[in-house]
Amino acid sequence: MKKLAILSSLFIAALAWAQGIKFEEGNFASILAKAKKENKLVFIDAYASWCGPCKLMVKNIFPLKTVGDYYNSHFINAKIDMEKGEGVDIAKKYNVKAFPTYLFIDGNGEAVHRTLGYVEEKDFIQFAKDAEDPNKRLTSLKLQFEKGEKDPEFLKNLAGLTMYNDAEFAGKVLDRYFAQKKELDQDDVQILLAGTQSTESPLYKIFQQKKNEIVKFFPEDKYERFDRSVKLNTISKKAYNADTKTWNDNYFITETQKLMSKEDAEKALKRAKASRALKNKDIPTYEKLALEIYQDYSAASSGELNSLAWNFFENITNKSSLEKAVAWAQESVKKDQNFANTDTLANLYNKMGDKKNAKMWAEKSIELAKSSGEDSSDTEKLLKSL
Repeated sequence: MKKLAILSSLFIAALAWAQGIKFEEGNFASILAKAKKENKLVFIDAYASWCGPCKLMVKNIFPLKTVGDYYNSHFINAKIDMEKGEGVDIAKKYNVKAFPTYLFIDGNGEAVHRTLGYVEEKDFIQFAKDAEDPNKRLTSLKLQFEKGEKDPEFLKNLAGLTMYNDAEFAGKVLDRYFAQKKELDQDDVQILLAGTQSTESPLYKIFQQKKNEIVKFFPEDKYERFDRSVKLNTISKKAYNADTKTWNDNYFITETQKLMSKEDAEKALKRAKASRALKNKDIPTYEKLALEIYQDYSAASSGELNSLAWNFFENITNKSSLEKAVAWAQESVKKDQNFANTDTLANLYNKMGDKKNAKMWAEKSIELAKSSGEDSSDTEKLLKSL
């Protein structure tokens, strides 16, 4: 009877999953061909393996019957890791810079609509309906904007759809939006901060002009730190040549010394180079620079150390470097113990072959996840493997 009950549970679980989105197997070309043959759009869940919201969509939204019913009948669905295999080229082609991004593509490979982030059931289905309605697609919304549409809600929605893949266009949209605002509210401030990524953006002028309003919601010291961060980001973009993958060190140091000491400017350059090396998958350079930057990590935050340790877990094989990553993860846990950093520590111990500590921290991580309502499915898989 016990065996029968187990089999019954497995069948029910499998049936529940079958009611969700059915993702196609095969390469992108074959998926496009199928979409063209059936006169449907392709829906792509463009994700990254490390992305928390991506995992929550897989757990909470994709398996829902209502979602599966709509997406399976209206689209050819694909789930593609943007950092592996052909996903790398797909990410470049469709300018995917944030995860999860949802792409709606026609049979000719043209993107007609897109959105991103963790989305609840009702809104996720509505996005799909919008993708099928030529009047609500992103391509149509952009055309409406070019014709002079000024409705504030329309502009906010359009900025949200384009902010992370077409910052220049989103800047124009928000410039029009803020031109109509006599007084900023908290949502406006959040939108402005999210859209201000460069000192050359039209939004940066608004950011400066509206300082007195912004600091009502955003303490002045944080305003100044954000301002410096935007300036550093602009300098980094100008100092780095993406075509040759080289840095203009002199320009970077000269410009950043207008914001900080020479010593801090040199540290900032190392950080910028390390970040870029990781994006470029130049792991030896990233490893070398990270070890130099975090030789003394006493002042680093818990979150910063956890992110660093996880990067080493995912990309580094050198034993001494992994030992350093364990020390970073331990310090992160010491400063602020949570589900994420205890999971990192468990994975690092497992990679080092220390099954005892891996098991202990995996159990702790699952316990913390349950208490905070977070998804611990990957950690549970790790624990079962130990």
